[in-house]
Amino acid sequence: MITGRHLLAALLLAVGAHVHAAPPPIAAFFDNSPFNGAMLSPNGRYLAAFIGANDKRDGLAVVDLNDLSAKMVAQFSDTDIGRAQWVNNERLLFSTVDKSAGRRDVRYAPGLFAVDRDGKHFRQLALRRNPFLRSGDDTRELLPWHTFMLQQAGAQASDFMYVADLGIVGAGIVQSEDLLRLNTRTGVATPVEHPGVSKGWLLDQHGEPRIMKTLDKNIEQVLYLDPATKQWRTLASFDAYTGEGNGFEPLAFGPDGALYVVSNHGRDTRALFRYDLANNQLPAQYLVDLDGFDFHGNLIISQDKLLGVRVHSDAEGTYWFDAGMKAMQEKVDAKLPGTVNLITPPTRPETPWVLVESYSDKQPRRYLVYNAENGRMSEVGRSAPQIQAAEMGPRELYYYKARDGLKIPVWLTLPPGGQHKNKNLPMVVLVHGGPWIRGGSWNWNADAEFLASRGYAVLEPEFRGSTGYGTRHFLAGWKEWGLKMQDDIADGARWAIQQGYADGNRICIAGASYGGYATLMGLAKDPDLYKCGINWVGVTDINLMYDSGWFYSSDLSDGWKQYGMPQLIGDRVKDAEQLNATSPLLQASRIKQPLLLAYGGADVRVPINHGLKFYDAVKRSNPNVEWVEYNEEGHGWALPQNRIDFWGRVELFLNKNIGKAVP
Repeated sequence: MITGRHLLAALLLAVGAHVHAAPPPIAAFFDNSPFNGAMLSPNGRYLAAFIGANDKRDGLAVVDLNDLSAKMVAQFSDTDIGRAQWVNNERLLFSTVDKSAGRRDVRYAPGLFAVDRDGKHFRQLALRRNPFLRSGDDTRELLPWHTFMLQQAGAQASDFMYVADLGIVGAGIVQSEDLLRLNTRTGVATPVEHPGVSKGWLLDQHGEPRIMKTLDKNIEQVLYLDPATKQWRTLASFDAYTGEGNGFEPLAFGPDGALYVVSNHGRDTRALFRYDLANNQLPAQYLVDLDGFDFHGNLIISQDKLLGVRVHSDAEGTYWFDAGMKAMQEKVDAKLPGTVNLITPPTRPETPWVLVESYSDKQPRRYLVYNAENGRMSEVGRSAPQIQAAEMGPRELYYYKARDGLKIPVWLTLPPGGQHKNKNLPMVVLVHGGPWIRGGSWNWNADAEFLASRGYAVLEPEFRGSTGYGTRHFLAGWKEWGLKMQDDIADGARWAIQQGYADGNRICIAGASYGGYATLMGLAKDPDLYKCGINWVGVTDINLMYDSGWFYSSDLSDGWKQYGMPQLIGDRVKDAEQLNATSPLLQASRIKQPLLLAYGGADVRVPINHGLKFYDAVKRSNPNVEWVEYNEEGHGWALPQNRIDFWGRVELFLNKNIGKAVP
């Protein structure tokens, strides 16, 4: 066990700063970080942090900010601590994650454990299927392995926490989410009664369950437990997969019991509203709106007061309602110029400390504590500590028009060294997965910055169907796999050529999952534009998503296949001709460019038969196909050695096919 000043030094400077004469090594981008975040106790006196010191497994450390004493309160020899929450000022709840195991080799569930901030009164609460992690004097029955922490912290005023009992079937499909009220000292848990099959919960301002979501076929309902009647009533009902109907997303309860929700409410972009519980309706006026972006964020509450709202437009930021917090933000920004600085106060402060998360497009996230009384600021730790901001390139959001006039957002990351040098570069068009997600943000992105550090421009289009940019943008992507969605990506590459960023003769397309699908379709559809392609864990045939075969497990739910995919991607029967025309597997003979394929042997999102079938088809007419399989990996690379190996292959592949970018 590490205690005292040695741990504090490790927390404050995980890795010393140094300058690279050459571009940073691959491991600087893709190795596991020795520091993985921090969180203040409710009273703000203590700081819990996740740290793996001296090549040990990630443990849970607590620092007393009054005297800067520090102690590792929980650490295992055979697994890492993954998540934690403050139960109250004296106790923490946490679970584990094995960072040394790929998906195929995962043998244990995360489990649930609790420990006091001084390391005493450790107790295992939920099974992990590992008897060596149980406390020696504990012979009682533990909660089942499928017990998980909620994303919400709760009241943080007693030894009780609410946890989720998940109904997990097949390849990890969650069919239900029941709620348990757990005493973290005794381990006794009581189920929460509720109607129907629950799919999610929201706790109120007192940390009690108040909102429940249910799913019946394709219809999602939002139910509210009325404190006056003690009865559940329906607030909203809508299509869970398409969003059609008068729906909203419950966000949080304010300190006065008001319900805050996110909804379009007749608008193109989603905004934050204060819901009218008395009349079961949304008000006409929103509370927070983000110009050109769907609202995404959370409430910031301290001392039973709504101080502000954390938001995410092009970057993360904060709308402060409180004058004191506005003034504090100005002071912090003056101390940390050129970065986004996110301030999180404790929920019931007894000290002047707040937590600050600081980042930019060139700087990975740093965690600091700031004393509002004396202005003292100390760094706690940082992710990707080998990365130096001066060695990173700029990342900006631009917009271009697709061929049908739709405005497409796009992220462009350029190599370090100044705008005047960043012209006519070899370029990688990096396509995000999903595809029904938001792809990028103004932050440090390991994939893009690694490629930029090697001299490549990196273009990441938010093609139609991407979320976060309004309803019209999302709906425009329905049933457009391989069609208008694909055209948007090609139009982005041509925009970069016209703007002078990219050399039109040196462009490679790359991506994972849906991005891998778009890579293959791009090579087939625009052979004159893309000189090579990199697809990892990519879909190669939409029909294989519906039926991956008896031998290959898939975590796509039956509900998604029955109600979501036919509407958003294509119906297997009604749209059969279109699905065949937009199948990379069936178009494999058209792909002549050099191609790198990488798949995980234990992938249940895009089973490896997608890759195997396509590789067999494409190599018949294309001799320039490289194949790599990471046998133990799932849908992406969990292990740092595989991430480092893969991106090393990418670097060699790009240098070979679109010219070595860095002398």
